[in-house]
Amino acid sequence: MRRSLEKEMMDLPGNPAQLLEEDLKNLRTINRALGAYRGVLRSLEDFRRKTEITGFSLLDVGAGSGDIAVAIVRWARRRGISVRVVAMEPDPITAQVARRHTRNFPEIFLVRGDGLQPPFSPGSFDFVFASQLLHHFSEREIVEVLRLWAGLARRAILLNDLIRHPLAYGGIWLLTRLFTGNEMTCTDAPLSVQRAFTLSEWREIFNRAGIGEFILSSIFPFRVLAFFPLRA
Repeated sequence: MRRSLEKEMMDLPGNPAQLLEEDLKNLRTINRALGAYRGVLRSLEDFRRKTEITGFSLLDVGAGSGDIAVAIVRWARRRGISVRVVAMEPDPITAQVARRHTRNFPEIFLVRGDGLQPPFSPGSFDFVFASQLLHHFSEREIVEVLRLWAGLARRAILLNDLIRHPLAYGGIWLLTRLFTGNEMTCTDAPLSVQRAFTLSEWREIFNRAGIGEFILSSIFPFRVLAFFPLRA
């Protein structure tokens, strides 16, 4: 499969609020069903065991509904770890949805902002995290934003995204049509796979960013996890 450069509906302005909110609900379901939380929680757990960290701050770039931010806070609560998550989301409707879904989690702070131009000073967070965001960008933008995020993070960058593969495309195309009639979900979910990169392409892009060594893992089904340790 060649990489598609077509914009997803979610990236276009003027989407009806009801359509977008239902799509976000579907994305939360897909995240739960397809293990979107596993990679970041596993990386945080590994980091905790190696460093005995007792508290941290994390910037969640392109936080969507805030469901992964909630999963991180729940993980930290179970381990007695103090955590502050800043969930940054540019879209006003999506930010409103995230505010509703995170209202019982005072550890999470919602901020309107763009991942390409985050409104924070260097070294503001222990971790910078992005899930299924980078495939929305061009290769040049990914390289630039990783260098930018490396300045924001004191400890590490964590990335979770999709792997482009015909089976991934076919699987999500069928799955979305079986459980929803939402036009945005049915359009964007398969297109997200087409806009993503293969594992080797992800590795090449991350190398090109030149921000240091990284650990790259493939997580079932068809997800990539990248962990960039920066400073102690």
